[in-house]
Amino acid sequence: MDGIWLIVTALIAFGVTAVSGIWLVPYLRRLKYGQTILDIGPKWHKNKQGTPTMGGLMFIMGILVAVAVGYITAVVSQDWVSHPEYVGAGERVFYGMVMALLFGALGFLDDYIKVARKRNMGLTAKQKLFFQIAIAVIYLAGLWSAGVSSTVVIVPFLGQIDLGLLYYPLAAVVIVGAVNAVNLTDGIDGLAASVTFVAAVAFMVIASLLRLWEMNIVATALAAGCVGFLVWNFYPAKVFMGDTGSLFLGGVICALAFGTGLPVFLALIGIVYVVEALSDILQVAYFKSTGGKRLFKMAPIHHHFELSGWSEKKIVAVFSAVTALGGGAAVWAVVLLLR
Repeated sequence: MDGIWLIVTALIAFGVTAVSGIWLVPYLRRLKYGQTILDIGPKWHKNKQGTPTMGGLMFIMGILVAVAVGYITAVVSQDWVSHPEYVGAGERVFYGMVMALLFGALGFLDDYIKVARKRNMGLTAKQKLFFQIAIAVIYLAGLWSAGVSSTVVIVPFLGQIDLGLLYYPLAAVVIVGAVNAVNLTDGIDGLAASVTFVAAVAFMVIASLLRLWEMNIVATALAAGCVGFLVWNFYPAKVFMGDTGSLFLGGVICALAFGTGLPVFLALIGIVYVVEALSDILQVAYFKSTGGKRLFKMAPIHHHFELSGWSEKKIVAVFSAVTALGGGAAVWAVVLLLR
């Protein structure tokens, strides 16, 4: 059946993620792996104190199993016609999943230290940065070894530019920055999963347009896994994804961006991630340069809107809509490339 592999991928990612919560959420609660809420946050967030964290394990399992089964199903059914110039298709999927899993493992370690010490600090910033850079380098080295060595990047609506040797350090910076930006977006119930779902749908469309079916499997698994997680994470959340989940999601998003050969398109598809990260950077810079004044009521910016009276549901809806607009712009840019 034409496209059965996408249906299989979606069903497995959603099913494994949603069903695993039936036993994982109570298990995390019994272990008392609850989130510690900072005093500097919105006061009403204190009601979330103790909500189980590390729930990202649910969609990590779902997405990895779905990608593997979906890929095998596509090969067996021979329903597989990819772009003839697409180099290292299987390797892009493999190294992308390895990168995401390593980021997830780093997040798991960070979360475990937090819950073990009953505080909201895990690994130090320097430790996180070191391991994140190492993971990015491993991923880029894997792609290079598979023959994915082009240093040309496509800038939406503008054209192409060959970065030469600068490509690799800049690519590592983009990966680390994007993963941390996704992590910053995970601040209220359902936000990171909802925004990432919309971003994944955009990548699904782009992968279809470019005939990159391998990446379509990854994007489909990501989208369905996010929906499965929202069964447990939508307001009011019964579980949080933790750094375990948010760093993994960031890894998958980067795998899709680089796997499709469109890393710069992250600026459009991940527009909310970009804004979240920039708001945090601007807040710190403004605070230091003005001797303690704040540009926003609180950063990242979703907390600013929360303190301005927006409900968590409204923030999720608006930020998801903005992501949809950015994703739509990215899809349109790809359509223009194909003309």
